[in-house]
Amino acid sequence: MGIGGIGIWQLLIILVIVLLLFGTKKLKNIGGDLGGAIRSFKKAVSDDKGGAKKVGDDAAKSADGDSAAAPDEVRREKSG
Repeated sequence: MGIGGIGIWQLLIILVIVLLLFGTKKLKNIGGDLGGAIRSFKKAVSDDKGGAKKVGDDAAKSADGDSAAAPDEVRREKSG
C-alpha cells in the first residue's frame, strides 16, 4: 500500500492522466510559477522576522533615551 491506500500503480496512472490533460510544457510553467510564489513567500516571511527584530531593537534604544515610547505604541506602529 502507498499513500492513504493508493498504490504505486494508481499514482502512475494518475500521473499519466495529468500529463495527457495538461501537457509537459504547461506543467513546467505551473511548477515554475509555484516555485516563484514559494520563494517570494519565504523572502517576505524572513523580511518580516527581520523587521520585527529591528522594531524591538528600536524600542530598546528609545527606552534608554528621554523620549521612550510605550510598548503599546510600538505594537501599534508595527501593525498599522
